[in-house]
Amino acid sequence: MHTSWSTERRLTAIGRANLSVPARQALADRQLANGRSVLDYGCGRGDDVRSLQRLGCDIDGWDPHFCPGGPLKPVDVVLLTYVLNVIEDPVERRATLSRAWELATTVLIVSARLTWEKSKVRGEDFGDGLLTSRRTFQHLFAASELRAYVEEVTGARVVHAAPGVVFAFKDEAARLAFLAQRIVPDAEWLVSEDTTSAIAALVDYVERRGRPPRLDETPRETAELLAHFKPGELKRLVRASADPEAVTEGAKRSTLNTLLYLAVELFNGRGPFGSLPLSVQLDVRAFFSSYREACRRSDRLLLKLRDDGYVRGAMNASSVGKLTPTALYVHRRALDRMPTVLRLYEHCASIVAGRPQEWTVAKLRHQGRAVSWLDYPDFDRDAHPRILSSYLVDLQSLEASHTSYAHSANRPLLHRKHEFLAPDDRDVPRYRRLTEAEVRAGLYEHPQLIGTEDGWEAELIRCGRQLRGHRLVRRTAD
Repeated sequence: MHTSWSTERRLTAIGRANLSVPARQALADRQLANGRSVLDYGCGRGDDVRSLQRLGCDIDGWDPHFCPGGPLKPVDVVLLTYVLNVIEDPVERRATLSRAWELATTVLIVSARLTWEKSKVRGEDFGDGLLTSRRTFQHLFAASELRAYVEEVTGARVVHAAPGVVFAFKDEAARLAFLAQRIVPDAEWLVSEDTTSAIAALVDYVERRGRPPRLDETPRETAELLAHFKPGELKRLVRASADPEAVTEGAKRSTLNTLLYLAVELFNGRGPFGSLPLSVQLDVRAFFSSYREACRRSDRLLLKLRDDGYVRGAMNASSVGKLTPTALYVHRRALDRMPTVLRLYEHCASIVAGRPQEWTVAKLRHQGRAVSWLDYPDFDRDAHPRILSSYLVDLQSLEASHTSYAHSANRPLLHRKHEFLAPDDRDVPRYRRLTEAEVRAGLYEHPQLIGTEDGWEAELIRCGRQLRGHRLVRRTAD
């Protein structure tokens, strides 16, 4: 044990066969991009370091026990992965976070274990946490506590990337760009191999975004292939080739995305127009009379989110999702098709406590304000998928909770899968045919019985049916 530690911290450094959740989140959110230097500060046994090196990351690790000789110098990105929760001394815990912040020149990625993991940690009260029988320490953070703690120590406004994972950016522009990327994803350009395909890529962008791109929004290869055209010629080509209805729909989508971004940004204090990412600035100029008007409209959207009647009306009017007496359930493939106020509802919950990496269906409550992300890993393979976990964020208490069904003997399952998806989803016809066959067979006559595995199986037996993939067939004798 380190001479100044009163606990066996080294025993908390577990070996990993796969990347940790925070490292995977950082990769998914493009924070470990090529050209960025990375330090895993408190790297433990170094499994994340080795895995990320194999992926081409420029990363080093440092750990006071396992790797004390690792380089400690300023880098673009610092990973502080499950370190704060194992430090029993609050003064040292704060100093560790402060030192990690000093070493990061672009972004600090902090993760910690959360209070809903308490059932996995057994021990006696010790300081502001628990001391286990192995003499390891755990301070479990509430989701809102972790965010507030990192903001207090760093002085930066942080963003929840996932449950128990927050990003603290050194540059406010980088934080705003990250938020924009989550709400208004970068437009994916078609590949340009010659002038004809470059024009097609430009037309496709205009149809999807509702406005022409500026030169620095255009991929280099596309820009080079179109460089010999005069601006007026390109405008005429696009006008002649683009579908006017698609352009109108693209403009509507971009307008709503901009309102959503500005509403979300108000949570952290909305900055001046010049602080916005370039693409958002261009959308404001294209679709609003002024930045002030865009902000006024987004503020009205936030006010609507507080109106129970308006939210219920939006749920009733939603073209996607399954509406029940208590909530609207929407598959992640259809989430962007919800009314904008409901998209804001879901985004607000992700800001409060992070959106989990693995989820299938979002549940938005009618009354109160709470969002659950439900994970059905076999949604597309299983005719009636079983739930694996639920992560709930209460927007009134700002607390989060997690429920695992991994070891449950009689798990809840889904019926009428097509109702969770957008009507034009490719799988809807197949799922609807199954539902219609099940209705004809009498399987939904007792809805109170079929919500769990055992009840559903009993009804299948009662009706003399069984499932083969997504087909309902007569039950054969055993």
